[in-house]
Amino acid sequence: MKVVFVTTEEELGECLAVRRAVFMEEQGVSEEEEIDDQDVIGVGHHVLVVDGGGRAVATARYKPYDAQTAKIQRVAVLHPYRKYGYGRVVMNAVEQMAARDGFRAAVLDAQCHAEGFYERLGYETISDVPFLDAGILHVRMKKPIKVSSTVE
Repeated sequence: MKVVFVTTEEELGECLAVRRAVFMEEQGVSEEEEIDDQDVIGVGHHVLVVDGGGRAVATARYKPYDAQTAKIQRVAVLHPYRKYGYGRVVMNAVEQMAARDGFRAAVLDAQCHAEGFYERLGYETISDVPFLDAGILHVRMKKPIKVSSTVE
């Protein structure tokens, strides 16, 4: 697998295709809720994971949350590729990109069914109760991040 730090419209289009499959087709999120002002080259900070055959299979992005914290969003792995480590790889990559950009912590709003996945990556739930986002229950989670020498 290969990690791509998105810099072109073509790469961004691949990110959006993964998100369309996961969030819009699989989970029923509307395009108006899914696509926003961060989905522009030079605005949002996107990563893409490509499998050995060159297929885009996972994506995530971050945006500044506050001066020290990045908000990770739109973490998506195509259904057939789940449980093979792609989620861990895309999370490591987006955290490293945020850390290299000077952020020292990351927050994210995790779908409740994925809370255990993020806990295994070192995130701690900081919201008191689940909340709805795009009609799906979420919890807010946070962890410190730092630059490491490798991105898987």
